[in-house]
Amino acid sequence: MKYILSLGIVALLLAASPASVVTSPDASSQLATVNVGSMAPDIALLDPSGKTRKLSDLRGKVVLLDFWAAWCGPCRMENPNVVKTYNEYKNAKFSTAKGFEVFSVSLDNTKDRWVEAIAKDGLVWTNHVSDLKGWRSEGAALYGVNSIPATYLIDGKGKVVAKNLRGPALENALKAMESK
Repeated sequence: MKYILSLGIVALLLAASPASVVTSPDASSQLATVNVGSMAPDIALLDPSGKTRKLSDLRGKVVLLDFWAAWCGPCRMENPNVVKTYNEYKNAKFSTAKGFEVFSVSLDNTKDRWVEAIAKDGLVWTNHVSDLKGWRSEGAALYGVNSIPATYLIDGKGKVVAKNLRGPALENALKAMESK
């Protein structure tokens, strides 16, 4: 009976713990942190076609910097919300910006799986980048990312205004930033 009760308690604890992120096997290696109010450090990585894309090239737009991977279940579950929000706000006018963009940084190790996930999930924006180094991604290190999905909402001036927005919280933040 004690064994069954113990299993029940363990199951409850596991069910109550946040299973909606995937954590780096060496989370202590990502020491940098970017906080709300900080200027967003620039990221320059290659897109699937080999072209360098820079986060700073999107200055003047509100940007969701989205760290994710094809193998990350919670990331893939969040993608439909990001697509819906992108389609709704991509042409919106904000107090500090015109338009909304997503800058997706993949923590994948293989290009084929990354590109396949972009297509399968319908990630229609053009700013997809990766150095294919997985958890050792230079972009992830720069931002101190040690679990995914991880997001940073950046205003048109390049300042981080929110972190880790998911679901309706992302849409609510964008709605609050819109010009009246």
